Amino acid sequence: MKNFRFSSLMLVLGLLFIYAPMLILVIYSFNASKLVTVWGGWSIKWYVGLLDNTQLMGSVVRSLEIACYTAVAAVALGTLAAFVLTRITHFKGRTLFGGLVTAPLVMPEVITGLSLLLLFVAMAQMIGWPQERGIVTIWIAHTTFCAAYVAVVVSARLRELDLSIEEAAMDLGARPWKVFFLITIPMIAPSLAAGGMMSFALSLDDLVLASFVSGPGSTTLPMEVFSAVRLGVKPEINAVASLILLAVSLVTFLVWFFSRRAEEARKKAIQQAIEEGAADSWKQPDVRRAPAPEAA
Repeated sequence: MKNFRFSSLMLVLGLLFIYAPMLILVIYSFNASKLVTVWGGWSIKWYVGLLDNTQLMGSVVRSLEIACYTAVAAVALGTLAAFVLTRITHFKGRTLFGGLVTAPLVMPEVITGLSLLLLFVAMAQMIGWPQERGIVTIWIAHTTFCAAYVAVVVSARLRELDLSIEEAAMDLGARPWKVFFLITIPMIAPSLAAGGMMSFALSLDDLVLASFVSGPGSTTLPMEVFSAVRLGVKPEINAVASLILLAVSLVTFLVWFFSRRAEEARKKAIQQAIEEGAADSWKQPDVRRAPAPEAA
């Protein structure tokens, strides 16, 4: 009983430590006072004022756009890398390839950002692309390290799958690409959704890489917030942070809801197929051969 109370207390304290700052931020976004630390009553004027702050709203739209592109590209590249690491057993360089895929997980972002900056500068001098750093270079930089997270998540799911299902489909005449898209992808859909959400959050939160590979007119939201807080936190920052929290929470709930419905539908279809197979087996007549008569 004492252990249960201690565990519950630690759980509550941990949740408060994580979510209390977010709750305080949302509350102070409705503060009528210009001073963030002084409560001046309830007001929504800072949310209305966001419409006039074109610079801040532009950085928000730009960050969301880059995060969406990064999530799509990271899921595609990470899934292919995970498939190579888990299913192609005769690949001799699999250990080296796995190390290269997961290297961004342990590499400091300062080193990664500096190396990408030097790469883009060298490419611009050699082939003339990119002519200037902007949204595309930030997207490439974010995809490089987000794909590593997706590869780890998806490869863990691929190792848990039952290969007999895919083998049965190929025995029935399905081609490998058809098995991959119609059987493998639906079974790893939760891990794909988790990897996409993780990539979206990491891209939206990144400051170091974007500071290295960004250019004029490509300031992201973390860069804008970091520049603004040097002179003190503005109420508009609290308002835009609250809107982003709301959007992320809504997307998370929708992904969880549709993933749960898809999983329930898949389990229901499997159970229905098992029941139909059992019913068909009972309907078949008994064709066992009668015993041969004994010789006289």
